[in-house]
Amino acid sequence: MKLQCDVEVVNRMLPSFGMKNRGKGARAVLSIGKHLDKTTQRTSVYMIICTAKDRTGSKYKLKDNIEKFFTWFVEEGKATVRIKEPAIDICLSKADANSLKSFLSAARLADRGSDTSSLPLATLTPVRARDVEKPKKKLTIVSKKDYPLASSFPYSLEQLQVSYCKLSRVDMRMLSLKALRKLDLSNNHIKKLPATIGDLGCLAELILHNNQLESFSEALCLSTLQRTLQHLDLSQNRLKGLPSQFSQLRELVNLKLDDNKLQWLPFRVGRLSKLRFLSAAHNQLALLPGDFRRLSLENLDLFGNPFTPPNPLDHSIHLTFPLSLQELASRAVVNLRVPYGPQHLPAHLCRDLEVSKACDCGGACVSFFIQTAVSMNLHQVSHTVVLVDDMGGTEAPVQQHFCSLSCYSQFLDNSLQRGGR
Repeated sequence: MKLQCDVEVVNRMLPSFGMKNRGKGARAVLSIGKHLDKTTQRTSVYMIICTAKDRTGSKYKLKDNIEKFFTWFVEEGKATVRIKEPAIDICLSKADANSLKSFLSAARLADRGSDTSSLPLATLTPVRARDVEKPKKKLTIVSKKDYPLASSFPYSLEQLQVSYCKLSRVDMRMLSLKALRKLDLSNNHIKKLPATIGDLGCLAELILHNNQLESFSEALCLSTLQRTLQHLDLSQNRLKGLPSQFSQLRELVNLKLDDNKLQWLPFRVGRLSKLRFLSAAHNQLALLPGDFRRLSLENLDLFGNPFTPPNPLDHSIHLTFPLSLQELASRAVVNLRVPYGPQHLPAHLCRDLEVSKACDCGGACVSFFIQTAVSMNLHQVSHTVVLVDDMGGTEAPVQQHFCSLSCYSQFLDNSLQRGGR
């Protein structure tokens, strides 16, 4: 049984001599195994602690020699083993929680004098220098020949780049790296993302540039990425659309969607209130969602999309007279900001409310409305705008919805008046 972690050995006798412990842990490998006591010529079970400065290790007998285990923070990878002789406390930290539990269980059995055949014992030998190195925070692999097949990724990684390795899927070993803050899988052949990427609770930057992704799942949008993800690069893939739940990734600051096949942006894109950099150049966008007006960007790039000048007279009408009771009730829920959820309403009604539209008058419309498009200068939502086309334009068509014929008529009158000036 072996365990890699940080270790501080605290001598409990030092304070009685007016001395203090060093108070700093070192990277170490702990092993539990048999050792021949040269004095008694008997084999006993020992714990050995090997560090970079002492690779041969210090040994401590375990049978009837553990006074107490302190395991209040074992789920955080921390524990303390109090040894009777010598009078020391072995303080463990930065350990894998599951490995730590297994190690402490083996130490308990050894302390009780359990049959050694039932213990997962290791060979007590000096460790290699690389085993007690400082935890690795960053790893870059840009060649298939350097990709680890037999060994695992260092558990302590915070930044991992694996590019040009022809990966067709995400290696599940990466998803156990709980400290990971940046994951760069650019320039591979990945077609689908596992929902378990959302379990990486510290992930702030996800780079998937130049893969073969065809979708970004709803599950990822509803995972812990909602609270952590700030930078997302999905450029040069095969995306045709993004789920409506994409707007739940509200910590996003930088979003790259260039060179895909996107035909629309998320309906509620305006909810990405922290978004400052958006690039969706060279897609198939013909129209921007009305919610786009709510963005407040520093840089925007929509070059190379097939935008066409809008004509307010071109419209589609989805209205009935009179409006259905469901439509009236739905509008009231949105306008009055009444809280709702699956516990209150059927799931399909919740989905309808999530995509409610805002009329020019400020009111809401849900399933019944008039839709047209208007031209918007993109400088209204971004400080810096990359030209939309080769003609130097910075305007793009944006969806506009109206809750009634009277609102649409008022809009047309105002448009004609502005055009006549």
